[in-house]
Amino acid sequence: MLIHPQFDPVALRLGPLSVHWYGLMYLVAFLQFWWLGRRRIATQPQLARAGWTLRQLDDLLFYGVIGVVVGGRLGQVLFYEPDYYLDHPLQVLAVWRGGMSFHGGLLGVLLAMWLYARKAGRTWIEITDFIAPLVPLGLAAGRVGNFINGELWGRVADPALPWAMVFPWVDGLPRHPSQLYQAALEGLTLFAVLWLYSDSERPRGAVSGAFLIGYGALRWFAEYFRSPDTGIFGFSYSVSMGQWLSLPMALFGIVLLVSAYRRHS
Repeated sequence: MLIHPQFDPVALRLGPLSVHWYGLMYLVAFLQFWWLGRRRIATQPQLARAGWTLRQLDDLLFYGVIGVVVGGRLGQVLFYEPDYYLDHPLQVLAVWRGGMSFHGGLLGVLLAMWLYARKAGRTWIEITDFIAPLVPLGLAAGRVGNFINGELWGRVADPALPWAMVFPWVDGLPRHPSQLYQAALEGLTLFAVLWLYSDSERPRGAVSGAFLIGYGALRWFAEYFRSPDTGIFGFSYSVSMGQWLSLPMALFGIVLLVSAYRRHS
């Protein structure tokens, strides 16, 4: 069995300033969003015809950063650990210690994109179609940050599993490194699918729908290997909080994708 390396969560110390690995992973996520966005604009003619510019990409990144950080943190507080943060309200601001909800971040980004759509004179769904393929690699970086922090560990695994891992501060049992599973599924796999799918012109709303379906389905599957959270619905070993939140996401994605192609036909 493997043993978690128990990384120092601080990547770099500069006097009184500490740079945490978790924060660096978010920086990686934002930088890859900007780089991939530039590539999409430069290489996909349908985006040039739609009038997408590098200046608009920069604005989207600014709005998106605010949406991810505020929404992700509030989602963690409200969806997963309301009792803890009610007892420790100042810890809500300690984002460098980890604790960001994807579903909360998604809601924050959707709100931020709605505000930007009003400013830019574009439709909300047009913007989500543009950003959807830029998101998964950022999710992968976030899951690597979870692994470095040693949080969100997996369920108990068969000791014969070659990559079963002991998280010593939890117990001495072999567990699934579920953070890495999620990085591979919701990150790398979803990115490859969406990048290829969005390379050709699609009906408006189709790429957004594909993202919602893909993430919802992959997250639902990955949750079977991750120790379930109690969350606001209470403890359930069969259906976790992440699965409860992913279900309406995937269903709405199906409706969005079907509607997009019906309008296009």
